[in-house]
Amino acid sequence: MDTRTPTTVTATAIETVSRSRTVDRVVRGVATSDGAGVKLTRVLTQNLQRRLDPFLMLDAFGTDNRDDYIGGFPDHPHRGFETITYMLAGRMRHRDSAGHEGLLENGGAQWMVAGSGVVHSELPEQEDGRMEGFQLWLNLPAADKMTTPWYRDVPARDIPIVALPDGGTARVIAGATHGIAGAVTRPVTEPLYLDVHLPAGARFAQTLPAGHNAFVYVYRGEIAIGEGEGRAVVEAQRMGVLDNTGLGDGVVITASADARFLLIAGAPLNEPIAQYGPFVMNTQDQIYQTLADYRDGRFAKIPAENHG
Repeated sequence: MDTRTPTTVTATAIETVSRSRTVDRVVRGVATSDGAGVKLTRVLTQNLQRRLDPFLMLDAFGTDNRDDYIGGFPDHPHRGFETITYMLAGRMRHRDSAGHEGLLENGGAQWMVAGSGVVHSELPEQEDGRMEGFQLWLNLPAADKMTTPWYRDVPARDIPIVALPDGGTARVIAGATHGIAGAVTRPVTEPLYLDVHLPAGARFAQTLPAGHNAFVYVYRGEIAIGEGEGRAVVEAQRMGVLDNTGLGDGVVITASADARFLLIAGAPLNEPIAQYGPFVMNTQDQIYQTLADYRDGRFAKIPAENHG
């Protein structure tokens, strides 16, 4: 186990927002289960995929009851998008058919590009205790749907923690904030993924490109998004979808109480979405081909020299 503590860095720039985006709608997630009975909340559902393009799904999970997570996510396939799992608490083991393996622990993330197709599992490496985190699905552009699958572990020590000018911190999983680049940078969709912790009364500002879709998911406390008449309160376990009118140059968030939230944004692909469960392509014909490829064993396989 890696016991090195993540270090906090000082912001090297100030995010200046002249006009904050407002909240277009507040979304309450849907309780469901996935894998081998893992209980979770599906926050970003399929009906929001066009509105929040390039993001396809966000699941939040958090429980102290082992029965809610112990079955984990046994072998299952993916094609055509990226998965980002971010763990607040707990231990999960990743293995996939391309030969990648990694251990996801407190404060760490894993980034997988399913690309042309991979079968993977995510199984708990704990018998009890708390397990809490998020899984985000990020679409791939049509030109990259069939790219070679890859996987990267991002341990907690590699995720910068930025001390914010008005108090609080931001963990920079992807993109950049206050002059500090995050652990991961991705082309085309240019995702921003921040985990922001604010004490009551603190203010946080983040610039956002006009064309990017964005949302905020509050998992502790309560925040207010926007300023003046456009100010809206978002409570814990709610997602605030930010407007995409192009009038705001960023977002301003104030903690009504001690708060923790995810701020996620990205450049839309503006391409057709054809989804069948764990497969996301651009046309139904591509979905039919994906089903045939999976059935016939044409997804990534562990190289022969890696077999035990």
